[in-house]
Amino acid sequence: MDWIDHYKQLFAADLNWIVIVTATSCTASGLGIWLKWFRHRQSWTKIQRAKDRREKSLQGAEQGVLQFKDSHPKTDTNLILSLSLAELSKQLKDGTLTPQAVLYSYMGKTLEVNGRLNCCTEILLESWDQLENIDSYRDGLLYGVPVSIKDNIAYKGHDSSCGVVCKLDLPAPADSVLVKVLKRQGAIPFVKTNVPQGMLSFDCGNPIYGRTLNPHNHLKTSGGSSGGEGALVAGGGSVLGLGSDIGGSIRIPASFCGICGFKPTANRLSSLGASSCNRGQKSVLSSFGPLARDVDSLVLLMQALLCDYMFTLDPTVPPIPFNQQIYQGGKRLRIGYYDNDGYSMPSPSMSRALRETKVLLERAGHTLVPFSLPRLVYALTQIIIYSLPQYLKKFLSILLKPVFPRISASFDCLRGFGSVQDLWRQHADVEDYIYEVMAEWRRCELDVLLCPMMGPAYNHNYPGQLTSTVSYPIPYNLLNFPAGVVPVTTVTAEDEEELRNYTGNYRDIWDKLYKKAVSGGVGLPVAVQCVALPWQDELCLRFMREVERLVQEKK
Repeated sequence: MDWIDHYKQLFAADLNWIVIVTATSCTASGLGIWLKWFRHRQSWTKIQRAKDRREKSLQGAEQGVLQFKDSHPKTDTNLILSLSLAELSKQLKDGTLTPQAVLYSYMGKTLEVNGRLNCCTEILLESWDQLENIDSYRDGLLYGVPVSIKDNIAYKGHDSSCGVVCKLDLPAPADSVLVKVLKRQGAIPFVKTNVPQGMLSFDCGNPIYGRTLNPHNHLKTSGGSSGGEGALVAGGGSVLGLGSDIGGSIRIPASFCGICGFKPTANRLSSLGASSCNRGQKSVLSSFGPLARDVDSLVLLMQALLCDYMFTLDPTVPPIPFNQQIYQGGKRLRIGYYDNDGYSMPSPSMSRALRETKVLLERAGHTLVPFSLPRLVYALTQIIIYSLPQYLKKFLSILLKPVFPRISASFDCLRGFGSVQDLWRQHADVEDYIYEVMAEWRRCELDVLLCPMMGPAYNHNYPGQLTSTVSYPIPYNLLNFPAGVVPVTTVTAEDEEELRNYTGNYRDIWDKLYKKAVSGGVGLPVAVQCVALPWQDELCLRFMREVERLVQEKK
């Protein structure tokens, strides 16, 4: 019977092993589920803390505004809010208005606008502390002016979340360079504004603070990624805002919300102290710039920031002060233009806005020259990123090519980089393309360029499906050309009727989606885009002001 005992022992050993393996597997599975729950719980807790901080700041601001109104019942808030930045600044300088009256007026309006549009991430209650010694900065170009700042711009003691949970509960240890310069110039940063998750979308919503709405139509997006800025400025809650732009992130919200926005040449303004979800990316550079109701306001912010104090704080920024002579120049311009980039057919209202602006410029004595960006499809495949495996991109490229050549080309050219040499080659390709465009620009002897701007504002949930339409703003990030937008018209019923026959340049799924995205836009603002060569920011702004002037005179 020894063999029976032997097999009993073997069976018992196997049974013990099975029990151990089963127990271990169950424990591992249970541990995995617990870890997943724990991470989810941590994220939820972080989000809740961020929401509580925002709510506390909103309540604190509301109480402060009510107290100021009770103690200063004669303050004409409506008058203050109606002033242009130039008028506001003048009255602050001569003492007609006090910084206290202006700050509390705008803070009150911000609370009202945020209640409708959900555009703010936090009121900066420390702004009240600035009032205590604000007269020390009376000589500053922005003395007493309240300024809103995008969420990713560091303000000491506050998160720069970029709309992602992992960046919560990480308050900035110090102000960013731009915030320091704003304060030195007498400005009062008083609110941070909302962004899309990761700041890599031209929508404006995230799991922390929710979705921001368009001030003209709540069914539409405010644009992104500086969408909170666009909504707040357009809604009247801020007279001057500061955003960032890596693919149209200033210009798209400005266009969608009906205000002016300017993307300077990259590194014209310091990025030191700003947060990002794609730091270290060099092919397309981010740029910080202003959003406001008019071009002169954009210029005032640029003048204030381009000062010795900023150049001292960040020596990597070229010490080039604002050139007022170029901005105020009066010579007639030679202006290149195109009304269809060949990649994304503009909406009827976009085309009309371009045509009407061209006519106004010609009547004013400027010379308009047809121009097109060389090899635009090639350029776009350098910069529109897809986070799919390389083998899947190749498969989809082959599969889609017969039916959707535009989408196929995007997948085919974005297979990633297998080596350092491949990455260097991509950087070299970008450099070559920049020089190719500039050579064509020189051949046409252009001063500046006029082109369409994305618009009108899209219906919610469409931006994530329509990366194709960034073909209008994003090339100028790749090229590092300064570019800005100026609203020139609004969508008419005739535009909406014409949209029914829109087919697009490729008649593919992107064109069909675009038609749906911009539908229902009657009354929404439509802008044009003004562009100049690198470091000719003042000339670009001068061109923008000329467009603005001619449109206002026509009205």
